[in-house]
Amino acid sequence: MQTADKCNQDQLQQCKQKAGCCIDSAKDTLFALSKDIWSCAELAYEEKQSHDILVRFFTETEKGWSVESHYKLDTAFRATWGPTGGNAGGDTLNIGFLCEYDALPGIGHACGHNLIAEVGAAAAVGMKGALEPLVDPPVRVTVTVIGTPAEEEGGGKIDLIEAGGFEGLDLVFMAHPSQEDAAYLPDMAEDDVTVKYYGKASHAAAYPWEGINALDAAVLAYNNLSVLRQQLKPDWRLHGIIKHGGVKPNIIPAFSELVFYLRTPKRRDLPFLREKAEQCFRSAAMATGCRVELQYGPHEYHNILLNKTLTRLYEENGKALGIEFTTDEQVLNTPSGSTDFGNLSFVVPGIHPYFYIGTEALNHTEEYTAAAGSDKAQFFTLRTAKTLVMTALDVLFNPELLKQVKEDFRLSKLKEECEVRRENGSGSGPGQWGGAASASR
Repeated sequence: MQTADKCNQDQLQQCKQKAGCCIDSAKDTLFALSKDIWSCAELAYEEKQSHDILVRFFTETEKGWSVESHYKLDTAFRATWGPTGGNAGGDTLNIGFLCEYDALPGIGHACGHNLIAEVGAAAAVGMKGALEPLVDPPVRVTVTVIGTPAEEEGGGKIDLIEAGGFEGLDLVFMAHPSQEDAAYLPDMAEDDVTVKYYGKASHAAAYPWEGINALDAAVLAYNNLSVLRQQLKPDWRLHGIIKHGGVKPNIIPAFSELVFYLRTPKRRDLPFLREKAEQCFRSAAMATGCRVELQYGPHEYHNILLNKTLTRLYEENGKALGIEFTTDEQVLNTPSGSTDFGNLSFVVPGIHPYFYIGTEALNHTEEYTAAAGSDKAQFFTLRTAKTLVMTALDVLFNPELLKQVKEDFRLSKLKEECEVRRENGSGSGPGQWGGAASASR
């Protein structure tokens, strides 16, 4: 690990130890925070109790924070501490920790967002505790916690980006529960589409010829997409459900509805998959005589930009705390889920590692819900928070590392933008498959 000088290095190590001690001292209140969020399990944009629990934590349980409830969005919040240290007229390094807290319908916190909220809160507590006693921190610093709702549906971080909610931040940190520890996993770009078919009702036995069957259109579309998968690239994904298929067997369905998610490893490929899928949806309408409406979600999720410097630092600090990072090449190189953190990674340099919580259960299952609320998950959750703080402190104490982080961000973003321009200008469409090839959503 790079160091500034011996004095700074000693102070850095003391700060890392202090941060860990502060997190350990708060472990009971942090577990209570996580358990309260786990117990209320609210859906996207409806996280009113979870929002209030976190706001109370930073206003009543923890002292010294300036808190803005309902920050830009009804169920978002922002808590800030500082600035402290350095030259009052100089630049301030604003380090952000993110909390998520929305749940899944029917199975609650099966993606462990209560633990994401706990990691963000714990990291903030550790960072503040490490810096507060310092007479002269190496740079002027502010610690910011942002509660970001609606990751599972809608894209709360994207709403906040558009509202200017992350302006002024220099770095962002969060971590997501999984089945293994990984400093980086290649989350996919994603778009969702709701497809509605409108037909004509009629008696299904007496005069079916008078009807136009909207369910037939939905079934045809579903089968069209199933057949399309044979021609998709191996790492592209599309999957969905028939949400509405009629009301009674003896009534020709006049309305049907499907919801599909479309995913590609890079955002540049999404338009091609979207066009292929649209052909499947529209051809089903044409074949059945139905009218079709396509409604895309409010936001497209982007893939996460890799920041090599932050990833390396996170791994080094994690190993120092005993984390055994996965070496499974299939896990490390196979895109899986999607997250609105991907969009934020194009705006602010950051890191979104994954952490083991003591179970082999898979995300989005009832077993994972139980694990996310268990005592066993606490050791792993707090260890992850400590690793995030240690990584942030490395950057804080070493200006060269901060430069590297920003340069990684600039180069990764430039590479992505060049690839998008190249694809758009190459004429490579959905019929020409040339080109480059466990998250929450």
